[in-house]
Amino acid sequence: MSTFANDYMETIVIGLLIPLLGTMLGSAFVFLMKDEMSVRLQKSLLGFASGVMVAASVWSLLIPSMEMEVDKGAWSVFPAAFGFLLGMGFLLLIDELTPHLHIGTDKPEGMRSHLSKTAMLALAVTIHNLPEGMAVGVVFAGAENGAAHISLASAVAVSLGIAIQNVPEGAIISMPMRAAGNSRWKSFLLGSLSGAVEPIGAVAVLLLASMLMPVLPYMLAFAAGAMFYVVVEELIPEASNGQHSNLSTIGFAVGFVLMMVLDVVMG
Repeated sequence: MSTFANDYMETIVIGLLIPLLGTMLGSAFVFLMKDEMSVRLQKSLLGFASGVMVAASVWSLLIPSMEMEVDKGAWSVFPAAFGFLLGMGFLLLIDELTPHLHIGTDKPEGMRSHLSKTAMLALAVTIHNLPEGMAVGVVFAGAENGAAHISLASAVAVSLGIAIQNVPEGAIISMPMRAAGNSRWKSFLLGSLSGAVEPIGAVAVLLLASMLMPVLPYMLAFAAGAMFYVVVEELIPEASNGQHSNLSTIGFAVGFVLMMVLDVVMG
C-alpha cells in the first residue's frame, strides 16, 4: 500500500475516533469539579451542542445531499426530504422502544423495564450518539468512495465538530452520575462508554459503504433527520426549561457559527 493510501486510512481512523475522545474528555470533568455542574453552565453547554448538531446537519449533510442530485432539477430535493423524514421517524421509533431516562427527570421513557437509573441515563445518551456516529460514518464513506461535494477535509470537519459538542455532552452525563453517588471513575467510565456507539456506528456504515453509495444522498439526509430529532426532542427542551434559557440561546449561536465556519474552511 502506498504512503498516500496509508496516510489516507490513518486520517479516516483518527476521524472515526475523534468524537469518542471528545466524550471522554468531557466525562473527565468529574475529576476536575467537586460539586454538581451549575445550571448556567449546563444550559450553555446544551445550547452549544444543539447549535453544532444543527449546523452539521445543514452544511455537512443536507446541502451535500441536494448537491449530489443537482442534475435532477427540482427533484434534487426529494432524497434530502425523504431521507430527513425517515431519519426523524427512525429516532422516534428508537425513542419509543428503548427504556431511558433524561437528566433532571425521574420519569422513564420508552418501554417499561427494571433497569437502574444509571443504566437508563446511559441509554438516553446512547440514543443521542447513534445519529452522530452515523453522520460521521456516512460522510467518511462518501469521501472514501469519491462522492462529489464530500471531501476528506469536510468529513474531518464533521468529526471534529461532533467531538467538540461531545465534550459538554460527556460532562453533562458524567457529572449527574457522580452526584447520584457513583465513584468518580465509574462516572467517568459510564460517561465515556456512552460515546462508544459513535465509532461503532461509523465503522458499520463504512463497512457497508459500497452498498450504500447508490443511496448516499438519502443516507446523508437520514443522518441529518436523526440528529435534528435529538436536538428538537431532547436538547432544546432541556436547555430551554427553567431559568437561564438565554444562556442556551447564546450557546446555540456560538456552536452553530463554530460548526459552520469549520465546515466551510475545511470543506
